[in-house]
Amino acid sequence: MASRFKDRTEAGRALAERLRHLAGHDVIVLALPRGGLPVAYEIARALQAPLDVLNVRKLGVPWQEELAMGAVATGGVRVLNDDVIRSTGVTTADIDAAVATQRAEIERRERLYRGGRPAPDLRDRTVVVVDDGIATGATVRAALAVIRAQHPRKLVLATPVAQASVAASLAHDVDELVCALLPAELYAIGLWYDQFPQLTDEDVQQILARPTVVTATTEAATTTGSA
Repeated sequence: MASRFKDRTEAGRALAERLRHLAGHDVIVLALPRGGLPVAYEIARALQAPLDVLNVRKLGVPWQEELAMGAVATGGVRVLNDDVIRSTGVTTADIDAAVATQRAEIERRERLYRGGRPAPDLRDRTVVVVDDGIATGATVRAALAVIRAQHPRKLVLATPVAQASVAASLAHDVDELVCALLPAELYAIGLWYDQFPQLTDEDVQQILARPTVVTATTEAATTTGSA
């Protein structure tokens, strides 16, 4: 088994192989932007499932932004990491300021990525939520809270790499957890990829515009376009 990935596309294809048993079960794939999109696209294409985004934002400690003290998500969901808050001495004012900033960013992304489209209906569906890696788990927990509130039939979490202890904890919150690499110490998600570029809003929009479900109309359009 690989000890790292060339890029997010390779990682997505590796996960897709482990998720093929879900094909045909009214699946929808939800990516956590931005980094989760290229991974999720490969999964959605393999499963012939629709792809959408679930906007979630990490709440970074003000003087150490990479350290997550919690996360916020679409629908007003807020998850806090009490251990980090206690150990860093973050104040209530610090938390409130971070929440306000990140909720504003979520609203901006909702407008930009969705373009007025309503969020998908998740009730009684198999939902596969995808990120490009999981460190503290705060962002993913916020995403899972949003999804669970909509009563999916089955909730699956898929990620190329996650810290082992965090993955073990998250496994209790989902029906199925699929992860290719489970290091005892993660350090940084980018260390597990040869290529790990920062994605832009334009990258997200381009990926969302690609078809993941092949139909007769899609095939005809592809054939015409390549003629």
